[in-house]
Amino acid sequence: MKQAIYGLILYIFLILPPVANLLESIMIIHMHMQMPLLVFSGFLMGRYVITRFSSFFEKWNSNGIPGILLFVIIWSYWMVPRAMDEALTLQSVEMFKFISLPFLAGIPLRDSWKKLHAIGKDILFIYFISMLILMAWIYIGADDQICNNYLIVEQKTLGWGSLALAACVLLYLLQLLFTDQSEYQ
Repeated sequence: MKQAIYGLILYIFLILPPVANLLESIMIIHMHMQMPLLVFSGFLMGRYVITRFSSFFEKWNSNGIPGILLFVIIWSYWMVPRAMDEALTLQSVEMFKFISLPFLAGIPLRDSWKKLHAIGKDILFIYFISMLILMAWIYIGADDQICNNYLIVEQKTLGWGSLALAACVLLYLLQLLFTDQSEYQ
């Protein structure tokens, strides 16, 4: 129950207009801080929601694959530059961001993660690495302004940040590969 309260407090904090405007004013913070924090708030609230509606989640997401697919679809949508741009200009798209990331991505991620086998988790990590590298390539390589609300230098910064994040996830996967995980379970 404490996690759900912390998640709700984080969610309320993130949707406050001054906080949202501050986090959205810098492109790399918008994509690599605000959006993951929204997912994390849903992840924290997920324990309460999953126990409250356990029969629904057991029927709908028994093996974890539908929840992970929903998470990947929602997360992939928000990685599209046009979606980020529209979240700043259209109020309805911004409301969709504040609803979809915690409730359609964070809660299914919480329910699905423990149900996935190790190979499914590895596939998800590889997907994230490839998506981050693709986004880095798009943002670094673009000479034109992709997002109307951000400067080209902010796009390049986001591209390099995505590349650095992809390297961190790759290092994490390599660490998992070369260490004996049975010692830690």
